[in-house]
Amino acid sequence: MSTMIKMVRSFAAVAAFAIATPALAAGEGPHIDRQEWSFAGPFGQYDRGQLQRGFKIYREVCSSCHGLRLVAFRNLAEEGGPSFSEDQAKQIASEYTVIDGPNDDGEMYERPAILADKFPSPFPNEQAARAANGGAYPPDFSLLAKARAAHRGFPWFVFDAFTQYQENGPDYIYSLLTGYEEDPQGIEVPPGQYYNHSFISGNFLAMAPPLFDELVEYTDGTPMTVDQYARDVSAFMMWAAEPHLEERKKIGFRVMVFLIVFAGLLYFTKRKIWRNVEH
Repeated sequence: MSTMIKMVRSFAAVAAFAIATPALAAGEGPHIDRQEWSFAGPFGQYDRGQLQRGFKIYREVCSSCHGLRLVAFRNLAEEGGPSFSEDQAKQIASEYTVIDGPNDDGEMYERPAILADKFPSPFPNEQAARAANGGAYPPDFSLLAKARAAHRGFPWFVFDAFTQYQENGPDYIYSLLTGYEEDPQGIEVPPGQYYNHSFISGNFLAMAPPLFDELVEYTDGTPMTVDQYARDVSAFMMWAAEPHLEERKKIGFRVMVFLIVFAGLLYFTKRKIWRNVEH
């Protein structure tokens, strides 16, 4: 009898947690709307034009503070990425300077980057980055789209497993870039801080609004708006964090087809072997 009571109590506790968790999650973090991405879903692919525009945003707006230290220049020309030509990637690399060495005299020296090099960080170390940004540390962009996201909590992450929703990272980055508000009513913004209703760690952050309409020139006719800029750089950051997404999805589809065929073969084999055996 006592065992049955314990089981009932345990079930009640789990049920209470399941009911309370969504409310807690909703109260603790900002609401992040889901966006439409070309790379969403089991057959999603990156939009090459969007990746190139996103890289342009990164290079002209973000690279002065945020690094991309895990991405090599050759990745820009690899399959599944922005699809720059090799010559274009070489030209982009030549515009950066990296530290190499030591030379014959045992000294480090600077040289133009080549395809094998990775994007150099804008600051020599974290202390220098904080000193240049009022104590705030600008995060590296390499894995940010996978590392930063608004947690959806239970039971939503269970549904996400079935719907294959994996874009909460770029959704959050887009929402953050478009979530700045000037002088929100009834809220006092600390000096040197900016109000953003989508920021996970409170609503104040040290980064000023980085995007403005017509800030970066597009030559393909794409609207030059904050909304479009935010979408493009968010997609680029997703590629930086997961450059083999398309290949992963192709392999996953092949595996699923194989498992379905294999299961069918096992079923018919079982029926053939055991059809004349009495049970």
